[in-house]
Amino acid sequence: MKEIDFLPEWYKNSRRRQISYRTQYIVLGCMFVTIMMWNFIAARSISRAAAEFTKMTPTQVEAERTLRDSAGIRSQIAQLQKKADVLKNIDSKIDAAGVLAEISFLVNGRIMLSKVEFKAERFVDKKNMKTGGDVLFTAGGGKEKPLGDVRFKVVISGIALDASDVAEFTCRLEDSPYFCQAVPSFSRNIKIKAEAGPEAKNHQVSEFEISCYLSNYQVN
Repeated sequence: MKEIDFLPEWYKNSRRRQISYRTQYIVLGCMFVTIMMWNFIAARSISRAAAEFTKMTPTQVEAERTLRDSAGIRSQIAQLQKKADVLKNIDSKIDAAGVLAEISFLVNGRIMLSKVEFKAERFVDKKNMKTGGDVLFTAGGGKEKPLGDVRFKVVISGIALDASDVAEFTCRLEDSPYFCQAVPSFSRNIKIKAEAGPEAKNHQVSEFEISCYLSNYQVN
């Protein structure tokens, strides 16, 4: 038995278009819902990240402040270290009061001192450190001052009643543990007036200058 289709062709095409439109609407609706859900999830993630960043901001500021403070402290430490190195280089390492007290102990009543002078001499090398070396600089003799390892030359000036007193004083300096290489620079006889007035008499004394070195260094 043969079936006869009484539906017109235009009706069939209209039904197919309606089904196609419905399918497209459903697909678009699903895509819209998916996009909305994705936007909602993304918005929540961004909000959560913003909240975390807001919480981290004080910690970040504190960390930056700590870094700045530590950098400033390191700079101060470096400056203090430089100053300490300079102080170490210019340290004379001598006890001036003890040296003067030793000289006063060695001087007898027949000698009167007029000047005690300290002169710094820089060592050329270890060999010259042992033998004395050359004088590179005298403290107070120029604009610069010696730095590093130096030894001190002591120049003692005064007058004595006799030249033998000068020789005895030189020997005492040489025998003292404070000094070494004590030698007279000069010794000459001069006349001085012991008293004022017309009856003053001239007395002959010995003017001298002795140089020696402080024994405050060691040869390594």
